[in-house]
Amino acid sequence: MGQDKVRVGIAGLGRAGWGLHAEINADVADRFSIVAVCDPLESRRDEARERFGCEAYADFDSFIADDNIELVVIAMPSHLHADLAIQAMRSGKHVLVEKPFATNVEDVDRMIAVSKETGKILTGAQNRRFEAEYLKVKEVIDSGKLGRIVQVRIAWHRFRRRWDWQTLTSLGGGNLANDGPHAFDQALTLIHAAEPEVFCDMVRTPLSAGDAEDHVKVLLRAPSEPLIDMEFTNACAFAQDQWLVMGTQGTLTGGRNNVRWKYLEPDLMPHREVDTAPTPDRSYNSEPMAWIEESCDLSAEPRRASHNRLYQSLYATLREGAPLAITPESLRRQLLVMDKCRQSAGGIQDLTR
Repeated sequence: MGQDKVRVGIAGLGRAGWGLHAEINADVADRFSIVAVCDPLESRRDEARERFGCEAYADFDSFIADDNIELVVIAMPSHLHADLAIQAMRSGKHVLVEKPFATNVEDVDRMIAVSKETGKILTGAQNRRFEAEYLKVKEVIDSGKLGRIVQVRIAWHRFRRRWDWQTLTSLGGGNLANDGPHAFDQALTLIHAAEPEVFCDMVRTPLSAGDAEDHVKVLLRAPSEPLIDMEFTNACAFAQDQWLVMGTQGTLTGGRNNVRWKYLEPDLMPHREVDTAPTPDRSYNSEPMAWIEESCDLSAEPRRASHNRLYQSLYATLREGAPLAITPESLRRQLLVMDKCRQSAGGIQDLTR
């Protein structure tokens, strides 16, 4: 595709900037070309020059002045995302922001306003909207096989200690901002309420070196909608399946490698009326269940497949005029709910004292 390649500049060469965006751009090198990077560490800049043959800058101002950059990837610490994205758009660049998109909804509003003012594309790195596991869960729910959905449980369970910058509230850290954006992005496609009722509890355990939360419980509720039950924790040594979807005709469960579901055909179920007479054997009502069981093996899905799909989608927007898949408005809804989580929690419960 030669000259049609999108010219990318990556700001931040840490875990996400290098391990995700730089590597993914290498995967889609027929459509994207890394022309510049920005990082304060000289060793990282040297590594990028050697790997990609690109320009490398120590400071963001010099980086953003590079007219060869067309798309800026913001992969700097979370508290900087909004201001750097705004500066990039005002410098004539399209912007892809690593999660979290921003640290609050007010910053999102500023970002959207500048995107409209400059006409530049603004989107977020919500790659899990393209994840095979989520797409299969959504497909099964939309098929109606599970009946009306009663509750969706999303669990991000780990047991680990952390002592990096993402354990500090001053830098936008904590499990709500770190794991939450992906789970909220998926969960909010399953309910229609713009602003669901929110319950949230946030806890800091001794597993975290910083002052941010590392255990979060969230419930989202809205009239005539399924209850959304989410957990993001570093304090669970027996990780449960990431997905549990309960419906009136069946249930789905599973995780990254496999999703399985079983359901009943309602037409094959005999009609039942309330019967107040004593049961013949003094037991609860019982009947045989004619389960239909299905599954989907996802173990062959490459680790970076969802990121690749994200970039392919963005290429279609930048070069072919396709609608933007991850709109800033959808991310505003996510941040709005996350802000309500913080309000509901009323602060972080500290178990280290």
